[in-house]
Amino acid sequence: MNKKYLAFYLLLALHTVPGLYPFARAQDPALSGGGLPETGLTAANTLQLTLKDAIQKARQASPDYKRAINQAEASYWAFRNYRSRFLPQLSLYSTLPDYSTSLTKVTNPDGTESFVRQNRSFYSLDMGLRQNVPFTGGTFSVLSNLERLDILSDPETTSYSSVPFAISYTQSSLLYNPYRWQQRIEPLRYESSKRAFVENMEEISLETTRQYFNLLAAQIQLSTARQNLANTDTLYQISQGRYTLGKIAENELLQMELSLLNARNAVSNAELNYQFTMQNLIRYLGLDRDASLQLEVPTDTVFFTVSAAEALAQAADNRQAVIEFRRRRLQAEEEVARAKGENSVSINLLANFGLSQNGPKLSDVYHDLNSQQRLQLTLSIPIMDWGVAKSRKRMAQANLELEKANIEREQLAFEQEIVQQTAQWNLQRDLLATATKARETAIKRYEITKQRYLIGKISITDLNLAQQEKDRAIETFIGAMRNYWNSYHTIRRLTLYDFERNDRIVVELQEFD
Repeated sequence: MNKKYLAFYLLLALHTVPGLYPFARAQDPALSGGGLPETGLTAANTLQLTLKDAIQKARQASPDYKRAINQAEASYWAFRNYRSRFLPQLSLYSTLPDYSTSLTKVTNPDGTESFVRQNRSFYSLDMGLRQNVPFTGGTFSVLSNLERLDILSDPETTSYSSVPFAISYTQSSLLYNPYRWQQRIEPLRYESSKRAFVENMEEISLETTRQYFNLLAAQIQLSTARQNLANTDTLYQISQGRYTLGKIAENELLQMELSLLNARNAVSNAELNYQFTMQNLIRYLGLDRDASLQLEVPTDTVFFTVSAAEALAQAADNRQAVIEFRRRRLQAEEEVARAKGENSVSINLLANFGLSQNGPKLSDVYHDLNSQQRLQLTLSIPIMDWGVAKSRKRMAQANLELEKANIEREQLAFEQEIVQQTAQWNLQRDLLATATKARETAIKRYEITKQRYLIGKISITDLNLAQQEKDRAIETFIGAMRNYWNSYHTIRRLTLYDFERNDRIVVELQEFD
């Protein structure tokens, strides 16, 4: 055999025997789903991260978590504020002092009026207990008052006045009770906020999954691009040897050189995309910006069948939207009641009973107390308002009907989304199995095609085609994994139910004290 042909076949053998040359590896670890690209950092500087770890970190430090916890705290204190309005409110008011020097018009004993310069100081101390009455919509209060008046001009005088005890009840309208509506609406608002917090936590899991798979896809794309570059570089070296021996035409060598240049560009683009997506995930998880991440392909997939009826039932029991539909309708009904109560006959009530006394000495104002009473019932009856009251009531009623229509439309969209996501979830088992099989087949075909090219059985075009199909199969597999986990967390978010454990999703929320 000619020595130059012997040398060529020896070189070919070295490239095809596993362990003797990098090209001879059966398959790249990244192609099997577990490979990680080289980052140039030591293991001490690289954080190994699973999807579960990423979700846990995001639910403790991500910007979305901080926003969710702030919203929950605001809702908690708003509800506390609502409840405190129906508890007794004890207040102390004082004027210490009110001093003035001015010309004051006074009425003389003979009925004439004149201006006198007056130099005075006034002090007061009031203590009041106030209680809103939800049943009637009025306010009940108890008051105690003490006042002192000093006339500092000639002649100087001092006088006291006291109301040791006074009790009163006021109600602005007998036809509209805002407290009763608050008792129906505010608990719904608070319950809605608690469910919203659970939904926000599930939305964080979903967003983390999206960003995790964005980085995982970029990571595997980079690893694949680097492996393709290594393979293409080796093939180019072999092609140069073949061309030197006259086994291939110059056109095939140029085509291989072009493939090598494209492979280098692919690595550069993949590295840029990898760094960009990694920084996005690092920022979202609240990690050190100088950190480097290496992700693992999630393999702990579980499959369970969810019926649309069961998903709708769980969503109706758990979702915030269901509470919001009820709250919005009640608020629209309240506006109708307000329009009817405030724009027709207006009836206001004021009742007061107390004891009082005055005198030149402090000790005088707590003896021989005089009673004081007041009862006032006022009516306001519109006779001619040019349709103002009628238009307000009609507008409130129209808004109520519009809100009902909006709620019905949103409820249909709400149910449709759940049905669609349920159907999509039930397909994930088959879609993921198909993508896994396609990836394995494409990798195996590429390895066989590569070996056939090395022995000259096929052209470079067939090899490039097999490589492209292998890369697409890997991308499709990662996409199927992404869709599986997105669908998994979407079902949880839409129903707030864990179908894997058959239990309602509950997130403990700390008390804000």
